[in-house]
Amino acid sequence: MAENTGAAAAAGTATETATLAATEFLDHRSPTVRAFVDKTLARAKESDTATQKATALYYAVRDGITYEVYGADLTRHGLSATGVLEKGFGFCVHKSILYAAALRAVGIPSRVYYGDVRNHLASPRLRELVGGDVFRFHSLTVVNLDDRWVKATPVFNKLLCRLYKIKPLDFDGRTDSLYHPFDEDGRQHMEFIHEHGSFDDVPYDLVVGGIKQAHPQLFASAHTTVSGSLADEAATATV
Repeated sequence: MAENTGAAAAAGTATETATLAATEFLDHRSPTVRAFVDKTLARAKESDTATQKATALYYAVRDGITYEVYGADLTRHGLSATGVLEKGFGFCVHKSILYAAALRAVGIPSRVYYGDVRNHLASPRLRELVGGDVFRFHSLTVVNLDDRWVKATPVFNKLLCRLYKIKPLDFDGRTDSLYHPFDEDGRQHMEFIHEHGSFDDVPYDLVVGGIKQAHPQLFASAHTTVSGSLADEAATATV
């Protein structure tokens, strides 16, 4: 019994270490990421809880980094937290990586999650480039707070939500923050149709390879998506 208990404890320690580690992509020890975290939490008090820090970082990523599919960098550096901050924009994959790294920077365990979604609200051009309304390898962040894993989606910033009439997703650190199934006008927006799972680090070849294979028209080059603006295309969005 003692051996089993010891093995379980060792496994738990290994898991915790993996979900706090600095990696090539979740490079939370980089000066760029540290500066972002320090600026976000500049007014934090010593008594602030992990949940309070996690929610503050959530909104900093959600609204401080513009959500943009076009012109996105999918190189290895472009998908590091540092690369996302340098670029200043990205889509769900980029923003979830940054949030996961920022959480680890303050000692909060995190993972990155991937799943396929059906998006019912998009511009005609984006639908054409994607090849329909199914987006592969949509990403969000999984956070450990109060010994519970909860999902957080710091993806669509407030401005873009306003343009597309989508309710911005809030996060309280206690309940899952996932895409609302309907927009402000009651139209169906998004549903999850396949789960790839959560990972301690970014499975780069799986994710980037999967996106390229599923959506080849979206790429202007091997690692950069075509140019454009989701904000400019909001007026043509359809159900």
